[in-house]
Amino acid sequence: MSFLGLFQRLPIKIITVALLIIFTVYLIRKSIRLFFDKTSFLDEKREETLMHFANQVTKALGLVFFFIYVLSHFFQLEKLFTGSVVVAGALALIFQHIIRDYIMGLTYLFERQIHLGDYVIINGNRQGVIEEISMRYLNIRQYDGYLYTVSYSSITELQNGNRGRRRVNESLVLDYKQNPDDAFKVMEEVAQTCNEKYGEYLLKDENGVPVESFQFNQITELNVDFRGHRYSLSGLVKEADYVEAGKKVRYELAMAAYKNDLMMAESPNTSH
Repeated sequence: MSFLGLFQRLPIKIITVALLIIFTVYLIRKSIRLFFDKTSFLDEKREETLMHFANQVTKALGLVFFFIYVLSHFFQLEKLFTGSVVVAGALALIFQHIIRDYIMGLTYLFERQIHLGDYVIINGNRQGVIEEISMRYLNIRQYDGYLYTVSYSSITELQNGNRGRRRVNESLVLDYKQNPDDAFKVMEEVAQTCNEKYGEYLLKDENGVPVESFQFNQITELNVDFRGHRYSLSGLVKEADYVEAGKKVRYELAMAAYKNDLMMAESPNTSH
């Protein structure tokens, strides 16, 4: 059997096309990597993010081209996609969400709103470090170790803490029966203690003056889960010190609540 005849056999053709696609994807990724290595107009973190995204795109496009090639040997693709109104409608509905994810992902990426390793808060209730940036979703590694996956189209609010500054915002939820005047006095003392003990964590201006010291923000929320009121304390700290500063502030709040017998809010279902 001649080489031409062997090539015409479907399995050989499919394997050959698969290898060509893999080689093409490799060349594209290698070219992008060489381009970033030879240039310096983007910072390293930005380059890594774009490279990671490019890897995802080339992988997806390679798979799409491969499946289209394989299907073309078994189906007449033109009739398959145009002959059924129901299938076309279903595909349009599916692709509507997918395309929206892609567009929003590109927007977040090219507007420099996110990078690999950024600490983000998603929709106000999920927070962690960006571990993977895909074409359609983000993988967020939370502090409890769980990996949270969120599609771009489901993101209604994104807060990025990696901008050189972070605001520590900790609070106590106290019972309705707690006298606010007593609680105010304790919280003011905690803010003063934090400024004295942990002032090195605070973000400072060019003159060495804290941009925003630890301060008591009074009652920031009433009727929290029908349990009590939230008394909050905040301070603007350096990004690198955010986690440690948060731990210190929480400790001081817990110690102050213990020493001053503050009445912590409890669940209505708690039985004694």
